Amino acid sequence: MEISRLQKERAAYQPKLPIALKGAVEVKEGAPTQSVADQDDIKKLFPNTYGMPLVEFVPGDKPVACALNVGIILSGGQAPGGHNVISGLFDAVKKLNPENRLYGFLMGPGGLVDHNYVEITPEFVDEYRNTGGFDMIGSGRTKLEEVDQFEKGLEILRKLDIKALVIIGGDDSNTNACVLAEYYAAKNYGVQVIGCPKTIDGDLKNDQIETSFGFDTACKTYSELIGNIERDCNSARKYWHFIKLMGRSASHIALECALQCQPNICLVSEEVEQKDLTLNQIVEQIASAVAQRAADGNNFGVVLIPEGLIEFIPAIGRLIQELNDLLAAHGADYRDLDRQAQRQYILAHLSEANRATFETLPEGVARQLSLDRDPHGNVQVSLIETEKLISEMVAAKLDEWKKQGKYVGKFAPQHHFFGYEGRCAAPSNFDADYCYALGTSAAQLIAAGKTGYMAIVKNTTAPTDEWKAGGVPITMMMNMERRNGKMKPVIRKALVELDGKPFKTFAAHREEWSKNTCYVYPGPIQYWGPADVCDQTTKTLALEHE
Repeated sequence: MEISRLQKERAAYQPKLPIALKGAVEVKEGAPTQSVADQDDIKKLFPNTYGMPLVEFVPGDKPVACALNVGIILSGGQAPGGHNVISGLFDAVKKLNPENRLYGFLMGPGGLVDHNYVEITPEFVDEYRNTGGFDMIGSGRTKLEEVDQFEKGLEILRKLDIKALVIIGGDDSNTNACVLAEYYAAKNYGVQVIGCPKTIDGDLKNDQIETSFGFDTACKTYSELIGNIERDCNSARKYWHFIKLMGRSASHIALECALQCQPNICLVSEEVEQKDLTLNQIVEQIASAVAQRAADGNNFGVVLIPEGLIEFIPAIGRLIQELNDLLAAHGADYRDLDRQAQRQYILAHLSEANRATFETLPEGVARQLSLDRDPHGNVQVSLIETEKLISEMVAAKLDEWKKQGKYVGKFAPQHHFFGYEGRCAAPSNFDADYCYALGTSAAQLIAAGKTGYMAIVKNTTAPTDEWKAGGVPITMMMNMERRNGKMKPVIRKALVELDGKPFKTFAAHREEWSKNTCYVYPGPIQYWGPADVCDQTTKTLALEHE
């Protein structure tokens, strides 16, 4: 394939590793663990992989050598750094024994079930070091949940003599990895399963996982684009830009971009939910800011909107929950009806309060809420044009105020959705290093005979030498939640903490940013130059570890 000069130079970058992973590695085990909630239920579902200790790697005396073949799967949406996880795993597996082999299953978990794979060779992996995307082996959203999938996967694992499988994914993919680890352990199949924390959304984090990989690069990519728009906005001085940002369940991306760029307004879904705000109240707040800036002669501004906002508006959230259950139970009856009949079907089956909410929504939004769910049973919020819905409602509110003499100004909205632009960017130095260390940690967990663990790297605001690598039992992060109408074990999503330092820092400045033009233009990701420019972490991570 053709490669750019940047990619040629970038391929030569050698990711930095924590001291504990540079030479011989020793395993230090902590106390037994328990799940974050629903301990009895989780323990019952995972008797073979529950309660295992935390693991930390420390410098050892003797290098470990072991013969094993490993499989790797990329699962779910792309995130910058995935190729470096594979590179780190490859290098570490070969270091354990040069005869060891690494196999990549193609196009996600479906590749395991369908026996589609490729052997990852030195020449092959070298083409993808420090590059973005998942195109090395592809990704997919097949869910590993059924016994026949596990058994079908076992056939190819046995054929290739694979002793361990590494699944790189978000909370749902790692939940599935844990289920697979438990199944293989219960059957004494001798196949280890290790997870790796991936998602640009930033909602796979907790006391053990400081950040999911890809979040750093994606936020820096979006912040560059937002900074460019702010500069344009401040130059033309005639547009209000409504920017929807990826992040279906949490507002981490929007908050991080706000901290980097200082837009006039940034909505945080978790705050909307906590304050029980209605859609009209949100619109009124934005319209008030537009009117205030217009009064000061500034008919321009920037608004950041998290992708999942609509689900966090409490009345709409309750409606969506009932719709999810309704469509899970009666999807087959509903799917064959025409558009109007589908609306009538929903109205006939909703409770009174949720029916009233459904009827007040603009028809297009109501329609989007009633479309097919994603593979996890969730509304496909990326299809809902929240940024247009809100700007149209703001325009209507301003027209109303204009007639009442409360507003004098011009309102010309522009709309953007930044999502795919950030998922396959060339990883920042932080993500390149972090992912390489995660891949190396996964190999060490395998060498230590662990299964049902997720590779982790901590202390990531310190210099790379001081990072701490290890593993956390996946069951430790689980609780029971309703999915597709049933209670299921899942890794708890990390939402924005309103009493956390990142949100409090934003909240302390947002009134000033709303009234004044305080834009910051971060510019593109820097790969070469001073460490304080090139290796800096996200504002979120820095504030959380102050």
